[in-house]
Amino acid sequence: MSLFGLFEGRGIENPAQPLTSASVLEYLGGRELEAGVSVSERSSLHMPAVWRSVNVIANVASALPLPTYLTGTKKKDTSPLLADPHPDLTPLELWRLGYVHRVLWGNTYMQKVRNGAGQIKELWPITPDRVKVGRVKSSDDLPSGKIFGVTDDWGETQPLTSREILHIPGLGYDGLTGCSPVRLAAQGISLAQAAEMSAARMFGSGNMIGGVLQTEQRLDPDQANALKERWRAKMSGVRNAHEVAVLDSGASFKPVAMPNVDAQFLESREFQVVEVARMFGVPLFLLMETAKSTSWGTGLEQQAQGWVTFDLAPTWLTPTEQRITKELLPTGVQYAKYQLGGLLRGDSAGRATFYRAMRDVGAYSANDIRDLEDRTPIGPEGDIYLQPMYMAPLGSNPLADSPAGDSRAARAAALIAEAQRLMASTDETGDGA
Repeated sequence: MSLFGLFEGRGIENPAQPLTSASVLEYLGGRELEAGVSVSERSSLHMPAVWRSVNVIANVASALPLPTYLTGTKKKDTSPLLADPHPDLTPLELWRLGYVHRVLWGNTYMQKVRNGAGQIKELWPITPDRVKVGRVKSSDDLPSGKIFGVTDDWGETQPLTSREILHIPGLGYDGLTGCSPVRLAAQGISLAQAAEMSAARMFGSGNMIGGVLQTEQRLDPDQANALKERWRAKMSGVRNAHEVAVLDSGASFKPVAMPNVDAQFLESREFQVVEVARMFGVPLFLLMETAKSTSWGTGLEQQAQGWVTFDLAPTWLTPTEQRITKELLPTGVQYAKYQLGGLLRGDSAGRATFYRAMRDVGAYSANDIRDLEDRTPIGPEGDIYLQPMYMAPLGSNPLADSPAGDSRAARAAALIAEAQRLMASTDETGDGA
């Protein structure tokens, strides 16, 4: 069983943690920034764009099938560890948590729990704020030289190596750890949260009013309330739409429009969503922002495929595949590879055209196509690859070049090809009967 908790880091109430100003500020939500709002990996999730970005990357990546294959082949092989890596968490839940850690902190850490024979039987996630990574001189027992100082639930730091810890780093600059996207984008996230708090205070204080009723006379509170109620009764509601207002006693109504500075304030909030999308590499339409959804490609399908090709696969999926292959699977026996067909395939018409072309050139069998469509195979006959008989050198006669020992099926295909050639030539010359 793991020595480390799944989710919570150490708090300042733990006597093992020094009570410094930095630790207190970190406990309260991160470091103070120019916008006046502190940002940490956890508090950044209060911004809807950050929450949605983390949600999309973690859920899409962890929901993809992750089969294992025999090295050097495309033949699938089983991996008991990847099929059931944790006694409580499902594979999706475990890897989703790992992706959440990597998106927020830039690193994924999992403890490798081994049996008596030294085989890895379980994976236990560790929150990255418990781990400090260092490097020592490499040796035969520690080729990488990596040392992980992991704080357990009792405040003690355990020095562990790559034999006990699976580490999947994100983009970094020192070869040890990945950089936290939240820390790098802290100013922008802080600005977005400050703008949201400012808007909440503005609406909560009642500064957003529809207009002002002015009179030439001085009114006491009762008279002012009576005038306001008369105006509301006459002009509010659907039935009073487009009614003409009649004001007496020199009263006049002046609507209050949104000042330009407030309009710019709203634009700045929209721009921060774009900044978050840029930082995490998520298309705007996946953040429910469709105003600029046609800025890349000819539609949402092309944008989704571009996201998978240029960001999801190289940034998040491929590092996971290679780290699993390197540390969790038998060396030189198996490798892990995500199946991206479900994300990259187009609509039904486009898939049908693609499958037909691949079947016609002999690249796909019927069972290959059924597997891509998540359907059960039809038996051994579905594994037959068809060879196109009309693929002959230009100017040759497939019927004449066919050997006498061909099967009847091949002979029939050659006859059909010759008939098609004759019909085509007849149509071109116009000499048909």
